[in-house]
Amino acid sequence: MKIAFQTLACPSWNWETIVSEAQRMGYDGIEIRGIEGEMYLPKARPFLPGNIQETMADLKKRGLAICCLDSGCAFHDGERYGKAITEGRDTIDLAARLGVPYIRVFGDLVPPGAQHEDVAAMVAQGLEELGRYAEDKQVKVLLETHGDFNKQKVILDVLGRVQSGAVGVLWDFEHPYMHGESVSDTYRHLAPYIKHTHVKDARHTDGGKELCLIGDGEVPVPEIVALLKEGGYSGWLSLEYEKQWVPALEEPEVSLPAYIGYIKQVLGQ
Repeated sequence: MKIAFQTLACPSWNWETIVSEAQRMGYDGIEIRGIEGEMYLPKARPFLPGNIQETMADLKKRGLAICCLDSGCAFHDGERYGKAITEGRDTIDLAARLGVPYIRVFGDLVPPGAQHEDVAAMVAQGLEELGRYAEDKQVKVLLETHGDFNKQKVILDVLGRVQSGAVGVLWDFEHPYMHGESVSDTYRHLAPYIKHTHVKDARHTDGGKELCLIGDGEVPVPEIVALLKEGGYSGWLSLEYEKQWVPALEEPEVSLPAYIGYIKQVLGQ
């Protein structure tokens, strides 16, 4: 398994700092969710037409890969459905140019007053449209276990409506576990579809939950990694540490060395 971190962990770093620190700390790759404040990845400075070749050459020289491009696409809102499809296609095109195997999308929420069945159908339609678009580009579209689409039964219901072979699952460990689903149950059902993972930790509070450094919370990361290893998973273990959205979290100078030290110990490296 390979080790990466998502750029939400280091929102104040520019691209040059991100890649130099990833190389220095011994990471294998980087997952992109925003660079230098730009969340629409085709518009991010390193990926502009005049910069992309230099970016790719620099990553290769450093021995780093981009493991996933994380779009903000969510298919639960009918009024924004077209925008989500456009962003998804643009992100697929960028992934194809960069040689990145995956993009991330959301089902996300069942809005107040909406019927789950109607929203699930719309999520499946969005996945099917993007999956068909991605099929000849060597890119897969991954639905993250997130929001109201975080548990295995809901995910399987959506996937059962999708025909495209270019659709899979991004298993965010924390979401289903902290909402009451056992990791063995999640994995047993979703294993055939899991292409990528988000590793994070959290703990319950009186008001709900709070994110924390890996190893300081309740998510059984060693057990999850053991399940993945037993199942033959050879993909990425990518840290999602959401400092972009929760500024009170530790700085990347703390969280990123802590993660790679912890996960290497879990992997026995």
